[in-house]
Amino acid sequence: MKLLSHLFLFVTLTISFNCFSQEMPTAYLNDTLQPAITKLVAVKPMNIKLKIRTKTHYLPLTYWSNKNTLGLDISEVAFVNWNAGGTSSISGLLKGKFVRNYTRLNLNWSNELIFRYGVNKQDGKDVKKTDDQFQFNSTFGYRNNPTSNWFHSAKFNFNTQFTNGYAYPNTSKAISKPFAPAYMFAGMGAENINKEKNRTFYISPFTFKTTLVLDQRLANQGAFGVQRAIYDKDKNLISEGKQSKTEFGFLITNKYKKEILKNIILENRLSLYSDYINRFGNIDVNCDLQIELRVNQYVKANIGAHVIYDDDIKSKQEVAGIQVTEGPKTQVRQAIGVGLEYVF
Repeated sequence: MKLLSHLFLFVTLTISFNCFSQEMPTAYLNDTLQPAITKLVAVKPMNIKLKIRTKTHYLPLTYWSNKNTLGLDISEVAFVNWNAGGTSSISGLLKGKFVRNYTRLNLNWSNELIFRYGVNKQDGKDVKKTDDQFQFNSTFGYRNNPTSNWFHSAKFNFNTQFTNGYAYPNTSKAISKPFAPAYMFAGMGAENINKEKNRTFYISPFTFKTTLVLDQRLANQGAFGVQRAIYDKDKNLISEGKQSKTEFGFLITNKYKKEILKNIILENRLSLYSDYINRFGNIDVNCDLQIELRVNQYVKANIGAHVIYDDDIKSKQEVAGIQVTEGPKTQVRQAIGVGLEYVF
């Protein structure tokens, strides 16, 4: 009996030792592999004791990261026999944001595509546009020190709209169109990227700004700062207006995002530009402030304010059925919405 007991102990120790002594295949990390989550594998030899060993798998390494966001905000007000009065209306805003970033050692290449389009329909009135934006941003940066947040950067930015804009209620003559205007910024400078604080600051003393007005009627009016058409004293056209205008100036941009309270996220984008040749110090301002209130993963509320000032953009008003061009004014758009958002 004692011999059997010793034999059983010997077999048990041998099996246990073999379970621990098995060598796992080794995968070396190189430019094409990256470690994945380690999985736990349970081994229970001869129903005696549970043994745990780890096994690490390796996946192809990529330096690209991406994030896609689609959202739809809807608001509605309806009145039926409402003594206090009111006009029924429904509004919708479709928005999207697509991000592609490449990060490797001293290189950083960030790309961002943003679009927004909103409409409003009031009872007894035509559909009106409330928001219209198409924007593409791309910044390529290189840093000498991998521990530094400062990059030598080249930046490109493009902005335009999807459909015609009108000075309501006049919808016979558009005051803006796709690519009329369109804005392009291209320049070189320095960019500070702080990922911990989710903040990006860019400064460029060498930036070209190109304004496109690819509608000849608007170009002849000198809309958005392009050179207007020339007429004689009898109002006969001598030369067409220019469809583009190029400036060279100083650009500062800042992007900041922070969770100020639980499930309340603030994001601000600021752009300041001044032309060296045409009244240097006269600053074009573009500030977009958004506050996001998260209900859950898919439902979110948004509060936003967009402020623009550009000396080349002249406001237009409808006076007694006549479209009158006024001077430059501060443009403000404010919106509150609740809707669905899907991130993938």
